[in-house]
Amino acid sequence: MNNWQELEHKYYMPTFDRIPVTLVKGQGAKVWDDNGKEYLDFVTGIAVNSLGHCHPAVVNAVTEQVKTLIHTSNIFYTIPQLKLAELLVKHSCMDKVFFCNSGTEATEGAVKLARRYGHIHLKGAYEVITGTGSFHGRTLAMVSASGQAKFQEPYIPIPSGFVNVEYNSIEAIKAATTNITCAVMMEPIQGEGGVNLPDDDYLKKVREWCDRKGILLILDEIQTGIGRTGSLFAYEQYGVEPDIMTLAKGLASGIPIGVILAKEKASVFAQGEHGSTFGGNPVACAAGYATLKTIIDSDISLNVKLTGQYLARGLNDLKQRYNFITDIRGRGLLYAMYLNKDIAKQLVLDCLEEGLLVNKLKNNALRFMPPLIIGRDDVDKALDILDKALSDICLVQ
Repeated sequence: MNNWQELEHKYYMPTFDRIPVTLVKGQGAKVWDDNGKEYLDFVTGIAVNSLGHCHPAVVNAVTEQVKTLIHTSNIFYTIPQLKLAELLVKHSCMDKVFFCNSGTEATEGAVKLARRYGHIHLKGAYEVITGTGSFHGRTLAMVSASGQAKFQEPYIPIPSGFVNVEYNSIEAIKAATTNITCAVMMEPIQGEGGVNLPDDDYLKKVREWCDRKGILLILDEIQTGIGRTGSLFAYEQYGVEPDIMTLAKGLASGIPIGVILAKEKASVFAQGEHGSTFGGNPVACAAGYATLKTIIDSDISLNVKLTGQYLARGLNDLKQRYNFITDIRGRGLLYAMYLNKDIAKQLVLDCLEEGLLVNKLKNNALRFMPPLIIGRDDVDKALDILDKALSDICLVQ
């Protein structure tokens, strides 16, 4: 048997803090490593495998598409792309779609679209306001857009045109708005930044401010979209509609895809002003269509809402029992557990040993992102393993 982890050390750039397990198979909410050990997956590719691993609808759609047509480029029409575009528009508040390959590409494209809007309608305005703690991607521009210094400092000088202001403060947005502001971009719930939820009326206030100033509201729903928070899109729970929205992660159940959606007024790209070689390719769009249609037709968002409430109760029960758990925060099937000490990595490893995959969000926080089809039995199993890991931490301290 190959020592795959040694090969990684030899050949792969050391950019990832990998968990010491090599996964080779997945089915539903479970995965198996190269030694045959089974794990319950509460990471799901960082909120990507919406329908779990290898869902039949996705497997069948991708298999048939690979046998039929893999790639043509966007100088030709393809049916899977247009079917997915129609489904997205019909089930959102948006009018137009552009497909790319990742969340980073989607947010980068959304900023380009907002700048184009600013050039046409706002006398050349180009600056975008974003929130502290936000995460919008890994390109240089999106590192600059993200309100976290740890992502920016290794690459200084970073591109200009972004202003990071305090998240959840409408006054901070108002103070930062000038005659060169073209848009405000934010996550309805900050995922990578900490599973940070805004006040219930925050997005409404931001929407009202954008309307008042004639600037665009961009919602980055890459982690919160496609049912993750208990509705198809998180904006529905806040009573607002964005001008531009970005999607990726959970849309195609693991096949790389990204989407920029826009209202008619914000859809200002002309021919040749944006593009992608692989974006919207037939295989990714077939996977996206199968995933989204299954989520809609089976009302999986309702399962997310109800099972998410069950998960939240279980996590809060643990908080009552372990005084070093300081906070449980989240919505739907996106939750974080905060601790008063830097033990997240040890908890990840202890859970791994017992057959549960969880994500270290910060040194003092875990993130839980199970598949949207998860049931209560699997939640109970995950909570039991987590309980044991927390108890073991107490014993060694």
